[in-house]
Amino acid sequence: MPPQPLFEGVYPAMTTPFEDDERIDFDQLRANARRLEAAGVDGVVPVGSTGESATLSHDEHVEVIEAVAGALEDVPVIAGTGSNNTREALSLSRRARDAGADALLLISPYYNKPEQRGLREHYLTIADEIDLPQIVYNVPSRTGRNIDPDTAVALADHENIQAFKAASGDLGQITEIVERTREQDFTVLSGDDALTLPMLSIGARGAISVVANVEPVRTCAMVGAALAGDFERARELHHELGPLARALFIETNPIPVKEAMAIRGHGSPELRSPLTRLAEEHRAHLRDVLDDLDPIDVETPVETTDR
Repeated sequence: MPPQPLFEGVYPAMTTPFEDDERIDFDQLRANARRLEAAGVDGVVPVGSTGESATLSHDEHVEVIEAVAGALEDVPVIAGTGSNNTREALSLSRRARDAGADALLLISPYYNKPEQRGLREHYLTIADEIDLPQIVYNVPSRTGRNIDPDTAVALADHENIQAFKAASGDLGQITEIVERTREQDFTVLSGDDALTLPMLSIGARGAISVVANVEPVRTCAMVGAALAGDFERARELHHELGPLARALFIETNPIPVKEAMAIRGHGSPELRSPLTRLAEEHRAHLRDVLDDLDPIDVETPVETTDR
């Protein structure tokens, strides 16, 4: 029997709320973390792409991790600490560990486009040095380089590398990784909200989700139903969330989700340059999508199947 996965369920890729002067709004950040925990998420992921990590200083990375970790009672913090510079990723990972991170999310090196052997060396160097569970993150649309299945499977042999966040959009590749790691202490997580249910159907065990910032209860219910084998209920929730998943990627993430969070009262829509606020012509559509989704109070359960 395959081992019980460490990473399973819903992990919102948290936004980083800003004040009007682009300073981090730590009060709102803590409130968002507490709201997500109350909604039943299995962990949170601050300072990733959705958290605008590219425009945060390293000191701000640490401050965000500390604030989120301090606000939570009982769910893990998975900190984004990836870089295209292995030494920088090591430094960020050490600082995140010391700031209270329980695990690390490591985007593959971007822009400099290493070969597969370079990707393996990068991840293994960090895994050897940092004794925390680690998630390899494949998002070729942002990095310019795909992590091949052979590389993913090789990395799964390291005891600290315990999951793979798949955002390639290639279900064939994702299927191969799931098939070849089923007997290991290793899981595949969706990194693409529109494909979370299809990925769960082929063996993924959860999602690092943008949609879950706005609709954590429904997202948890959908993933929970799928993991319990209730795909009829999971499909219903998948289609309920479908318009929102599409709307949140109408412009570059996290532009639309910051707007959605503001509409729902969970922070301002402000972003740091060079990202800009959602275009006027898309705001009305996003409001309409959100209006069609009756807000669910975190105290109100959504019917699902226990997993």
